[in-house]
Amino acid sequence: MFWLVVGLALWCGFHLMKRIAPALHDRLEAKAGPKGARGVVAAGIGVGLLLIIVGFRSAPFIPVYTPAAWTVHLNNLMMLGAVGLYGASHSKGRIGSLFRNPMLLGTATWAVAHLLVNGDLASLLLFGVMLVWAVSAIVLINAQDGPWERPAPGPVKKDIILAVITIVVFGVIVAIHTWLGYPPFPR
Repeated sequence: MFWLVVGLALWCGFHLMKRIAPALHDRLEAKAGPKGARGVVAAGIGVGLLLIIVGFRSAPFIPVYTPAAWTVHLNNLMMLGAVGLYGASHSKGRIGSLFRNPMLLGTATWAVAHLLVNGDLASLLLFGVMLVWAVSAIVLINAQDGPWERPAPGPVKKDIILAVITIVVFGVIVAIHTWLGYPPFPR
């Protein structure tokens, strides 16, 4: 569980550095340059992600609550939405213009969906911290960047492409989860 906590701290710290420690970020940029600073932040996030994976996979199963069986279906529906929101951050269609922070909103949706179906301590820690991070990032961005100017909606064709890509990516995620021993569909 130790490595999970360290990984989450690195993930959150490096992601939020520019927002909560701008002086530290500016010093890093002054020393390493903009590209170098991005490289250091990316490396910190990468190490954090690696430690999250190692820590989560090695954490003991400590039950905290037992999820209801029906939450599996809600989780899968929410995950489809989370993947779509994540993709909407890169889409130039109408859906992408509806949300200021679709990637962070997708991450928050992902976290809530997983909290619905995982009642062990490591899952609560992982998905709970990710939810807090995503919501905190949304709040900080909205507070620090001022009013949002909604972009003009793009063509519906781009949303259709997003829907197809979302379904394909969701299928890949299902396959990976099944391969790792976490099948997302009830047997």
